Amino acid sequence: MSTIRPFRIDIPQADIDDLHERLSRARWAAQLPGEGWERGVPTEYLRELAHYWVNEFDWRAQESALNVFPQFVTEIDGLDVHFVHVRSPEPDAVPLLLTHGWPNSFVEFTRTIGPLTDPRAHGLDPALAFDVVIPSVPGFAFSAAPREPGMTTARVAAMWATLMDRLGYERYGTQGGDLGAYVAPEVALAAPEHVIGVHLDGGIGMPTEADVPTMTAEDLAQWAEMQQWMTGGVNHHEILKAAPQTFALGWNDSPVALLSWMMQKFQEFAFMADLAEDVIDRDHLLTNISLYWFTQTTGTSSWPMYDGLRDGSFGWPTDQNLVPTGVYGGGSPLMRKLADRGNKITHWPSGNPGNHFVAMEEPAAHVADIRTFFAELR
Repeated sequence: MSTIRPFRIDIPQADIDDLHERLSRARWAAQLPGEGWERGVPTEYLRELAHYWVNEFDWRAQESALNVFPQFVTEIDGLDVHFVHVRSPEPDAVPLLLTHGWPNSFVEFTRTIGPLTDPRAHGLDPALAFDVVIPSVPGFAFSAAPREPGMTTARVAAMWATLMDRLGYERYGTQGGDLGAYVAPEVALAAPEHVIGVHLDGGIGMPTEADVPTMTAEDLAQWAEMQQWMTGGVNHHEILKAAPQTFALGWNDSPVALLSWMMQKFQEFAFMADLAEDVIDRDHLLTNISLYWFTQTTGTSSWPMYDGLRDGSFGWPTDQNLVPTGVYGGGSPLMRKLADRGNKITHWPSGNPGNHFVAMEEPAAHVADIRTFFAELR
């Protein structure tokens, strides 16, 4: 069960042809009254993007680019876990465990792997380099899906600790955003003697209604601003908590439905941009979306919302004060105050660029911030 097997992506041509055929015969809904994205993804925008997916997007080229990164599969807790493992050419590289978000995949980090593992080749100081390990969360991409209810981010973190031990890493850092921001601190809780630090893209120090009675007037003003963006858009938490099977049946059968859903979410996550494609390359987005389509994982990747929201384990990332924590996008003074209550914060910068998926949008800035945080912890 501890065997590590090499893995290579090789999507059957019949699956690619089937995708193209389904996209080519799509039945398009009429555009509803209104401007821009106010009622959802505009029909003409998605029609053009679907045309690009069929006629210009080159899956085989993207597949080859992904296969440049060494990939493997190993069984942990009865589930096959797919992961990317890139060793640095530099001596004394720091092992770094990266966990992707939702609706994302290991593709999220493909533009940061090079600078992290081989800084010399990217004009960075080679004194700090990383061995990078990027597992696919159970139910995502090429990792097996949970076979029963009850998967949690804490269980995933324990699996990641097993993986790092299996790879021979005694001390390592852990990093993540979105779903990865829930898993990363749980790894520190699962294996504090092995984790040197936790780096998060954000999502820490988030207030709840329980904090309101202790808030100052300034805190309450910040809380009101935060609620405006926290409650905007389509609440995927509630959708996937209520009926993931219902929606997965459509997303798994129709690539237009999948494309529409994914672009709705990426558009909302790029909240400071007019269009998600303004900050994330179109082919990068479509590579991630294609991966969901080919692996049929729109349903199996819903467990964090379905299981976690029902059992109460999926609120905000768990506090941990066993090892240092650094945050790419620190947030307001209120968030810092709340984050300090249960975490050992050693890195809380302001002014870092990007929206939600910063590794995709701002790979250079993301790498720089990770390097700054871990430079003090080696």
